[in-house]
Amino acid sequence: MTEVFQFLAVLLAAFGLVSLVWLAVGALLLPGVCPARMVIEAKGNGDGLEQSVKALLWLRRTGLWWGEVVIEDCGLSREGEALARALSEQPGVEFSADDFDRV
Repeated sequence: MTEVFQFLAVLLAAFGLVSLVWLAVGALLLPGVCPARMVIEAKGNGDGLEQSVKALLWLRRTGLWWGEVVIEDCGLSREGEALARALSEQPGVEFSADDFDRV
């Protein structure tokens, strides 16, 4: 019975060592802190806008990318603008809109 416990202990120790090496190599391969702005050009009703913003925010949460998301108005409708403004309430997301009245 002690041989089984010894085998399990060695197996867990080997797994722990491999995990530590994996984390160390991963930390070395991650890009350095170089914040960049991702600009999303939004048009029409903002089709795909929410998915794009959420994908970039996911990258930032995982630590694979540092920076902020900018939603640029390139002809949004009223619904698209409302969506962009709602998304810009999240931290790290800003909305760049033209300051003219829409017809």
